Amino acid sequence: MAKITYVEHNGTEHVVEVANGLTVMEGARDNNIPGIEADCGGACACSTCHVYVDPAWVEKLPAKDDMEEDMLDFAFEPDPERSRLTCQLKVTDALDGLVVKMPEKQI
Repeated sequence: MAKITYVEHNGTEHVVEVANGLTVMEGARDNNIPGIEADCGGACACSTCHVYVDPAWVEKLPAKDDMEEDMLDFAFEPDPERSRLTCQLKVTDALDGLVVKMPEKQI
């Protein structure tokens, strides 16, 4: 389990425990976190689970693959350093304490 903090665009924080093996997107969906729509259900075929990773976590996460990079081109105001798709972030104990912030909107 990893404790993940999801921060809405308005600053509201949701701290939830997410089971290892799920994705950060599934953790948001399963805990009814607003701001992550996940229209494609985690297939990396849209950008509606886009978040900004807290700067302290950017280097701790696995690198983006080409498919995620391509999908981020369609995200609302992507940040080249901090933007990630939560469907591509697999939860492990190493993600305990992760903080992600939602953009103003999902496209």
